[in-house]
Amino acid sequence: MRQCLRRAWQHKGALARLLWPLSLPYRALVALRRALYGRGWLRRSTLGVPVIVVGNVVAGGAGKTPVVIALVRHLQARGWRPGIVSRGHGRRTRDCREVLPASAPADVGDEPLLLARRTAVPVFVAARRADAGRALLAAHPDCDILVCDDGLQHLALARTLDLCIFSESGVGNGWLLPAGPLREPWPRPVDALLCHGAPPAPAGSAPVFTLRRALAPCAVNAVGEQRPLSSLRGQPLHALAAVAAPEAFFAMLRERGLTLASVESLPDHFAFDSWQRPPRKGLELICTEKDAVKLWHLHPEAWAVPLQVELEPRFLDWLDARLAPLSSPQAGGSHGPETA
Repeated sequence: MRQCLRRAWQHKGALARLLWPLSLPYRALVALRRALYGRGWLRRSTLGVPVIVVGNVVAGGAGKTPVVIALVRHLQARGWRPGIVSRGHGRRTRDCREVLPASAPADVGDEPLLLARRTAVPVFVAARRADAGRALLAAHPDCDILVCDDGLQHLALARTLDLCIFSESGVGNGWLLPAGPLREPWPRPVDALLCHGAPPAPAGSAPVFTLRRALAPCAVNAVGEQRPLSSLRGQPLHALAAVAAPEAFFAMLRERGLTLASVESLPDHFAFDSWQRPPRKGLELICTEKDAVKLWHLHPEAWAVPLQVELEPRFLDWLDARLAPLSSPQAGGSHGPETA
């Protein structure tokens, strides 16, 4: 059903047209909510440090998590001390908590756990991202900038920059949920677009930058052993992915010359507690890095392949210029007033 709906979202076909009337009340609610915040009837929380939101307007994955990792590393190289806030989609808890490398993915979410392990910066999750930001800054007062993983539609959090990520599928048929993939009407005001492939049409007035993504040259297992992908060529592999676009991962593996004897697409944020390894002997398991944080406690032998994103130098220059008027990265530790 999920894949059928995603195919329907790419065209204004029969199924999309059947669902279109249901998108009208959704559109009205989105417009009302934005108007309430725009007129100040609903208040935004300001945290006293710059906040960069990395999000999208399309339901499903657009490659936000690798962008957050690359962005955090760039900020660190420029002298900033970043932290990350997230809702922690798919977790079984509802509280505000810090994500540690040893946290259970079911308690904090698979993507926040991956971010904590890959970046080694403070990561907090909460249903309200402003709560996560306040808790992070209280626990780590040296942090002087926050990166919000997702949250473009979370208007309760005031932000310095909105970065909107687009995959190759763009805006699909251009209709709102459930008739199309859009979470809100597009174009909408953002500060920059980061696109895998061609920008959406229409692109709006924000500057457009290109994202380049590729699989890392080595896979890694649960104990940290690395194995070049080239060494897996010619071996039968069972590839699995519980992400929004599993076919893209499988295609990238094949482009690296790997033989996929079987593939398995699972729902995004799948927990793997009930997953059974294929009975065929001799198949190596290969998966995404996001899946590995949940799969490794059951199958530590699985090989995870990190996804690397290269940020366009032109974008990094633009980002540095936008952040330059703000507090010096060397000042740190002094957070301005906040509102709730």
